[in-house]
Amino acid sequence: MISDNLREVRQEIQNSCALVGRKEDSVTLIAVTKTVDSEKTKQVVQAGILDCAENRAEKFLEKKQELADFPQITWHFIGNLQRRKVKLVINEIDYFHALDSLKLAAEIQKRAEHVIKCFVEVNVSGEESKQGITPAELSGFIEELKAFDRIQVVGLMTMAPADSTKEQQHEIFRTLRQLQEKVRECHLSYAPCTELSMGMSNDFSVAIQEGATFIRVGTALVKDM
Repeated sequence: MISDNLREVRQEIQNSCALVGRKEDSVTLIAVTKTVDSEKTKQVVQAGILDCAENRAEKFLEKKQELADFPQITWHFIGNLQRRKVKLVINEIDYFHALDSLKLAAEIQKRAEHVIKCFVEVNVSGEESKQGITPAELSGFIEELKAFDRIQVVGLMTMAPADSTKEQQHEIFRTLRQLQEKVRECHLSYAPCTELSMGMSNDFSVAIQEGATFIRVGTALVKDM
């Protein structure tokens, strides 16, 4: 049951926050609903999770339409967004978690009808299979984004390798936090960079301990549904 799963996740969030002296409400729980249908997504929302994430344009649009009776949902788009599909989804979402190139930024600028809240994706671990800019590229990339007035960099995003140890997870998430702090300290109007999107079902506890403000949880919430 989603209610049981949610209880377990919220307890782990509470425990993780307590370990480092954070308040539980400093963490936004995003339900990654990409693997379940609209009916099960509706159950997630009815259980009290109002932030939902999808990663495929067509499926997202279909699901949003089917859940039109729940306008309170905050929609997050995670994962790679092909430039040719930007026009389909960019004005339908509240947050985009995978900005990783100037070409994509230019397409968002072209298609957006309002300012889009974006997370810059940083490939901290260096995995070849992962999208994202390198830590060394971040400063220059942020500077280049100044030209796009319909993009607001609200924070940074990363993922730890699926087979990473807790020690490696701590290092990866700590590195992203340090990068985020450097950008935030620049006090850029277009890149306040106050948020950290990191941590999934298998590592969100570590991510919270390292400062995550948005965690993206799928399996731990929708298992056995």
